[in-house]
Amino acid sequence: MTQVLWITFAPITSAAAQFYHTSDLMIGLLSMSFMIMFILVFLPSAYAIDTWGFRTAVGIGAVLTAVFGLTRGVFASNFNIVLISQIGVAIGQPFVIGAITKIAARWFLAEERATASGIGTLALYLGPLLAMLLTPFLVLHIGMRRMLLVYGLASAAAAAFFLLVAREHPPTPAGRDERVLMLDGLKSMLRQRDFIFLLVMFFVGLGMFNSVSTWIEDIIRPRGFTISQAGMLGGLMLIGGIIGAVIISLLSDQLRRRKPFIILALVGLIPGLMGMTYSSSYWLLLVSGFSFGFFLLSAGPIGFQYAAEITHPAPEGTSNILLLVMGQISGIVFIFGMDALKAPATGAMTASLLILAVLTVISAILAAMIRESPAHEGR
Repeated sequence: MTQVLWITFAPITSAAAQFYHTSDLMIGLLSMSFMIMFILVFLPSAYAIDTWGFRTAVGIGAVLTAVFGLTRGVFASNFNIVLISQIGVAIGQPFVIGAITKIAARWFLAEERATASGIGTLALYLGPLLAMLLTPFLVLHIGMRRMLLVYGLASAAAAAFFLLVAREHPPTPAGRDERVLMLDGLKSMLRQRDFIFLLVMFFVGLGMFNSVSTWIEDIIRPRGFTISQAGMLGGLMLIGGIIGAVIISLLSDQLRRRKPFIILALVGLIPGLMGMTYSSSYWLLLVSGFSFGFFLLSAGPIGFQYAAEITHPAPEGTSNILLLVMGQISGIVFIFGMDALKAPATGAMTASLLILAVLTVISAILAAMIRESPAHEGR
C-alpha cells in the first residue's frame, strides 16, 4: 500500500493537474516527495530495522501509512493536505520496504534467500501495478475524492493486518547469522569496489524505474495515447517485472549465480526502453513495456541479495536501504531532468529516454566487472 500511495497520481497526471488547478510538475512532486523523504529517513529506518527488528520497524511504517493514507482520502480536495499526507506516508516507506532482506535472512536458509527476497520485492511492483491499472478506472467511475478515500481505507486495513499477524522470529531458526553494528557495516560496505559498482547500477536502474513510473503518462501523451492506455502500459510493465523477479530469482538460486543475471537484466531492458521511446503502435508499446519491466525489475531482488552476500557480516537492512536511497536520489534528478528536457513544441521525452539508455549501457559494463558472490562462487 505504500507503493500504491506513492504512484497514485502517475497514470492520471493531466487529470490531477486539472482537478487541483496546478502544473504537471507539482503533481510529479506528489510522487517525488517519497524519494526526497527516503533520502532523509533512510539512516534512521536502517538503524531501526537492524536494531529493533523488522516487526517494530515495519510497524512504525504501517502506522504512518494508515494515518496519512486516511488523511489524504478525507481531505482529498485540498492539495496542500494531500501533499502533507504524501510526505507522512513517505516517511514510513523506508521502514517498510527496507526490511525485505532482513526478513529473508531471519526466516530462510542461505540457498533460499534470493527467492525469498524476490517474493518480498514483489510488493514493490504489485503496489504500483494496482495503482496503474486501478487509479484511472476509479477516477473515471467514482471521481478523484472517492478514489483517494478508498486507498486510505485499504492502507488502514493493511496496517492493521500486519500489526495483528507479523512475528519477528520463525518457529524454527534458520541458523546463526552474526552481524556487525550498523555503522561499522556501513564503513566496510563503502570500501568495497563491487558494492560501489552496484550502487551505481541501482542509481541508474531504480532511478529509471522511479522516473519512468512518475512520468508514464507524459512519456506517451505526445503520441496520442490516453490516461487509460498509460495505466495499461504501466500495469504491463509491472506485470513483466513481477514475472521476471520470480523467474530470474529462482534461476539465480538454482544455478547459484548472481552476476550473469544482473548483466542479463541491464542488457535485456534496452530494447523495451527503445520501444517505449518510439512506438506509435499501441500493441508494440505494450509489448515494449512488458519487456522493459521484465528485465529491469528482475534485477532488484538479485541485486539486493548480492549486496547482502558481498557485504556480510554487515546488516542486510543497511545494504538494502543504501541501494534504495541511490534510486531515490537519481529518481529526483531524473524526474526534474526529464521535465526540463521535454521537447518545447510537443512535450516529448525522447531525449531523456535516450540518455537513460546510454546510462544503462554504462551500468552493464560495470556489471561485467564485478565478481561473483562469495556465497556462491566455485560451487
